[in-house]
Amino acid sequence: MAPHDLRRPFKRAAISDQQKRRELSLLRQAQNRRDAQQQARCLASSILSLQSQVPESEPEPQQSDIQLQTAPETQQEYGDLSKDLDVCRASKLRGPEVRKWFARQLMLPEWMIDVPDRLSQDWYVFARPAGKRCFVVSSNGTTVSRQRNGSILHHFPSALPAGAKTRDGSGSAQSYCILDCIFHELDQTYYVIDIVCWNGYSLYDCTAEFRFYWLNSKLEESGACNPPSYYHKFRFSAVSVYTCDQSGLYAAYTGVVPYVKDGLLFFNKHAHYESGNTPLVLVWKDENCSQYVIDTDSKGEIPSQQQVFRLNISCSVVFQFMVRHSPLKIDDLLASINSPDDQENKPTDIEMIG
Repeated sequence: MAPHDLRRPFKRAAISDQQKRRELSLLRQAQNRRDAQQQARCLASSILSLQSQVPESEPEPQQSDIQLQTAPETQQEYGDLSKDLDVCRASKLRGPEVRKWFARQLMLPEWMIDVPDRLSQDWYVFARPAGKRCFVVSSNGTTVSRQRNGSILHHFPSALPAGAKTRDGSGSAQSYCILDCIFHELDQTYYVIDIVCWNGYSLYDCTAEFRFYWLNSKLEESGACNPPSYYHKFRFSAVSVYTCDQSGLYAAYTGVVPYVKDGLLFFNKHAHYESGNTPLVLVWKDENCSQYVIDTDSKGEIPSQQQVFRLNISCSVVFQFMVRHSPLKIDDLLASINSPDDQENKPTDIEMIG
């Protein structure tokens, strides 16, 4: 083959600015360190105190937790909303405003439409459980899980710190936990995909590398992974997280897991927990690892437009074309990892046993 015919199949034309935004996100989080402890305390109190504000019979909208980059003015508007609302003001929100507020508390992935630089060195990967995305908060002797629309999914006792009346009394005001979970209906288990706060200690401004280590060590020793009991109604389980080298990606893609897979999640090791959508967390799917390769409605049909947050027309057209006509293949990801540029300083796997 002539030299000019050599091509790297995983490389594609520059069709998105994801890499640029990844770099800007890392720079921004290094420059703008917020009062994470106050943020965590406000979120925990809000989730527990808004019980009377969101109708429990209101069905959760059919929406994906996958987001694309919003316009700068949109990000600023929602960023101010999520950071500045205290418990008192949040409790006065109604209807769409409640859903909007809760939607901005979770860290939401973007579709992977190009392969990140240094994939095998700077990224983790794991199989995402299918189910209901929610925050789980334990505080003052009770545990509450809330879906993205703000409605309560479950109100129950748990083995999480301050999660049941029988554990350490009712729990001090400083003792609370916030976990980012997916509730898997088939085995009635909360699969923990991230940790925001543990026993009053905020991890908002900690890297994903540290958060995953902390979650792996603390969740097991708390007893939350034990089978359900009278004072621990639902089992919690961490997912198996791998360094995104060839063996790790293959294990996440083909490995047997105790839940139904819904694609793969990629986390940048240096990413802080950032409310709203971020290019530092990516989701990738194909027909072999997800029943829903792209968003579907309640009837399983593909809608005319994917669920996005105030997305302009040009981005929507690119997104639709990429997902439906030219998606990244698993071979593209493996080829990227095997490239000479991605072979240096490969770290070892980190297992989160659930």
